[in-house]
Amino acid sequence: MNDQRNNPFSEPEQEKLIALGRKHVMGMEYTDAEEVWVSSGMEHLLLQTVGRKSGKTHKVALPFWVDREGHRIVVASFVGAPRHPAWYWNLTDLEANAEVRVKLRSAELAARPEIIEDPEYQQIWDALTADRAFYRDYQSRTERRIPLVRLREL
Repeated sequence: MNDQRNNPFSEPEQEKLIALGRKHVMGMEYTDAEEVWVSSGMEHLLLQTVGRKSGKTHKVALPFWVDREGHRIVVASFVGAPRHPAWYWNLTDLEANAEVRVKLRSAELAARPEIIEDPEYQQIWDALTADRAFYRDYQSRTERRIPLVRLREL
C-alpha cells in the first residue's frame, strides 16, 4: 500500500498551499496517473468532508501514512501554520462527519475519522516522524499540537 519511505520533497510556500491543493483535487478527480496520486514520494488520498459551518461538501488532497495496523493516518500539519486546517475542524464535527468518503488511486471507500489522543498520540507521532522527519520541523514552527487523524475503513 505505502512503502513508508522518507523521501525528499519540495515544500510549497504557505500562501500557495491552498491554491495548489485545489489543483491537486481537480487532478485526482480526473485521473489515476501516478504523478497526480504520488507526490514528493508520498501516496495521497482525496478526503471528502461536510463543512461544520457551511454544511457544504469539501474535498482535500492529503498525503497519508499507514500505521502498524494498516490504517491510514492523515496529519493536520498545514506545514506548521499557527492554525489547524479547515478539513481538520470539519472532522471535529462528529455528527456531520461520522463517516467520510475517501478516494484512493484505485478505490473509493467510507471511513470513520478518529482523532488520535494521548497516550496513543505519542506512539504514532514517534513512528510517523521516524519515517517522515519533516513533520517534526512543521511542529517546531507552531505552538499548537499537530493533530493526527486515523481513517478507519468501514
